[in-house]
Amino acid sequence: MLNVENVSTYYGQICALDNVSIKVEEKEAVSVIGSNGAGKSTLLKTIIGELRPKNGDIQLSGRSIINEKTFKLVSRGMTLVPEGRHVFPLLSVWDNLLLGGYTIPSRERHQRAEEVTEPFPILRERKDQLAGLLSGGEQQMLAIARAMMTSPRLLLLDEPSMGLSPKLVYEVYEKISDLHLQGTTILLVDQNAEMAIDFCSRGYVLMAGSLVGHGSKSELKESEIVHRSYLG
Repeated sequence: MLNVENVSTYYGQICALDNVSIKVEEKEAVSVIGSNGAGKSTLLKTIIGELRPKNGDIQLSGRSIINEKTFKLVSRGMTLVPEGRHVFPLLSVWDNLLLGGYTIPSRERHQRAEEVTEPFPILRERKDQLAGLLSGGEQQMLAIARAMMTSPRLLLLDEPSMGLSPKLVYEVYEKISDLHLQGTTILLVDQNAEMAIDFCSRGYVLMAGSLVGHGSKSELKESEIVHRSYLG
């Protein structure tokens, strides 16, 4: 489904991604782990079209997308839950959801909002509450539900555990796992290596903008570099 080939992305003269290649097959759950500054968010921003790579190619379902606008990629079935959630704090939970469905006909948005909140009953309970008054975990669930408004085939998740208590991290990952079991292909990046590895079927390891490892869940758990750098 997604093929990132030898991609290099720069911020000015600074190389943030150096010759990175990853693949995500349909209905897979793939993780990218790495410390702060490893290039994880840059990778997702490059895939979704917020950043343009200097070199390499990115293909979605066999078609190059490196020159596509982000809104067109959303229409083609790929969406991003950004780092830090970025809900609209002065809008209600429900209005946040409806904004996430801007690419679908207005008459369908309320029905779709009902569907995406089925796994998140707390959002239904607080549909009229300002999003800024939700807890961090609830805001993360809102950001995920908002991204699902367009029924994406490929969901990109950027640091879903950031700033959450251990209990909320488990709750959020349970919701993400449920979405995957329902057929959504997921590419997830996270500093929380243990949770990310447990979630994935395969994974990659980024360090200082370069890939330094990859493999299945079991291979990552046995990897010396993963243990040394992330699992202790």
